[in-house]
Amino acid sequence: MIARYAAIVCDLDGVVYAGPEPIEHAVEALTAASDNGAHVVYATNNASRTPAEVAGHLREFGLVVDDADVVNSSAAGAYLLAGSLTAKARVLAVGGAGVGVALTEAGLTPVSPQEARDGTPVEAVLQGYGADVRASDLAEAGFAVAGGARWMATNTDLTLPTDRGVAPGNGSLVGAVRNAVGVDPEVAGKPMPTMYEMAARRSGIDAHQVLAIGDRLETDIEGAVRAGMDSVLVLTGVHDLADAAAAAPERRPTFVVEDLRSLAKPYDEDPSAPGTSHDALTWSQARALLRATWAEVDAGELDADGARHRFTDLTVRSA
Repeated sequence: MIARYAAIVCDLDGVVYAGPEPIEHAVEALTAASDNGAHVVYATNNASRTPAEVAGHLREFGLVVDDADVVNSSAAGAYLLAGSLTAKARVLAVGGAGVGVALTEAGLTPVSPQEARDGTPVEAVLQGYGADVRASDLAEAGFAVAGGARWMATNTDLTLPTDRGVAPGNGSLVGAVRNAVGVDPEVAGKPMPTMYEMAARRSGIDAHQVLAIGDRLETDIEGAVRAGMDSVLVLTGVHDLADAAAAAPERRPTFVVEDLRSLAKPYDEDPSAPGTSHDALTWSQARALLRATWAEVDAGELDADGARHRFTDLTVRSA
């Protein structure tokens, strides 16, 4: 599958790792892709850590990663804010360390929630995920936005996969501020195409030669579609085949795989798959059934709930 692409833009949470631990087969598959000439850039909506910290984490797994090969939604948000604010403009940084670092690297001045409480004025707010974000930090964001500050959310992922299960994501924290101030933020991360465009520029490769990999339809896959990239939905994270079957056209992946081992394999779809079978299917049959299901939905012959139900109890034989 990967042979036709010159670069990969790969999500992290739910694709490469869950919490601190690598996902099975991911490291080996990405190492093989890199060894075969693909430039791998990692793009994550998780803004809690700096790119250098993330790159260091990946190197601990054995991946060969430069700090510049990591793009996060804090960098995308800071990039967008810097395009309209004056140099050194003060921006309230809500979230992990990655938020403030991104603002500094973009030529802006990060202001902590404590500094804002002490009276430092800000022109904008950049809100990203942080495990230690407090209610008082969210309150400062709300006060600033209510006072006219521009509000940029790094992402609006409601959940975050961890090694212990699904945790509240930045979207849940953004929702708390939204409910308080009654306005919606601008969004920098996926599904907006900014991070994908930044990754393609770092690779020096046209979007049509880049393959995007992710585990979320509404962020990773939709973002790839908006950026004009082919995409892979890998079923090691948030979404499964039933979710893919019910996806709107702008959230449908080019490829669906069980895990990243499939990157090195031919991608096939077996059209002999029975449309109503609940017997165990091969992956090629399941992919063909998925493609046929989308066609039925698009033709008005099946609704999204029916598409989801078709795959809910389906058994696919492991590759």
